Amino acid sequence: MARLRRPPAGPIAEDATLRLRAAWLYYDRKMTQREIAEALGVGRTTVTRLLDEALKRAEVQVWINEGGRERTDLALALEREFGLDEAIVVPHAPGEADAARSVGLALGKFLSEGLVDGQSIGVGWGRTLTASLASLRPATHAGARIVSLCGGVIEAPENNPTDFSWRLASRLGAPCLLYPAPLLVDSAETRRALRERCGLDRVERIAGALDVALFSVGEVGPASTALSRAVMPAQVYAELMAAGGTCDLMCNILDADGRTLDHPIMGCVMSVDLEALARARHVVIASGGARRAPAIRAAIRRVGCHTLVTDEGAALALLGRD
Repeated sequence: MARLRRPPAGPIAEDATLRLRAAWLYYDRKMTQREIAEALGVGRTTVTRLLDEALKRAEVQVWINEGGRERTDLALALEREFGLDEAIVVPHAPGEADAARSVGLALGKFLSEGLVDGQSIGVGWGRTLTASLASLRPATHAGARIVSLCGGVIEAPENNPTDFSWRLASRLGAPCLLYPAPLLVDSAETRRALRERCGLDRVERIAGALDVALFSVGEVGPASTALSRAVMPAQVYAELMAAGGTCDLMCNILDADGRTLDHPIMGCVMSVDLEALARARHVVIASGGARRAPAIRAAIRRVGCHTLVTDEGAALALLGRD
């Protein structure tokens, strides 16, 4: 019998021992990346990759120490303004990617402390949710179940809709119920057939009685980084902008009042009904950046919100203080 052919050695970022040593020197010994590179005999860019990989694999967990009187005041003001159970506000971030990372880390801390055994947790997708995995404390929750709330895409980018669902389920030791369909189909008839005759009706039923619904929102505009803008035809997306599109909630485009736009493509979106999200026992919205404030407000008007995780820029804009 022929031996299995061993693959070539993996990239240096795959070396767990080196990764953990770099992380320990950086976070515990407070050494600079240049000092770590010299100590390990590698390049500085390699140290950066090692530290990034350690965060992605949750070998290093970052916790946000909420504080600062101004952010506490903003959180309390948001709770009063929108009737929230809780608002978590992180410091202002200079860019959209930074805001997603900061809000995501705060979300991971919230989930680590707030999830309990036996919950049915519906999740959306996006960079902010993915970023939460870096600060999510690994814990097994007996009887918990993760439910994906929308379809996926054929060519998977970093924030593929289904990716966060199974990664979160894996971290919690919970089963994952996926939404096995494209995010966008060719017609309302295809959407109806998939939902009624291909098993997605089960996902819909479960989504109608969630303990927790967790999602992010994006703005609708020419600078939007939401996946919807990438999967929709450019002309269609331009029509949605012209029609008053404000909020992108799992490819469902809402106006400023939270109403789904009256456009044929909305009948082609493969996600659970938004009314199901509104029935969840606890709705969590995680999104940051002042530009997304109108989208956050529209989502709250449509499906409600119990916990809002956001940043100073969005908080100030939501409160009309920007």
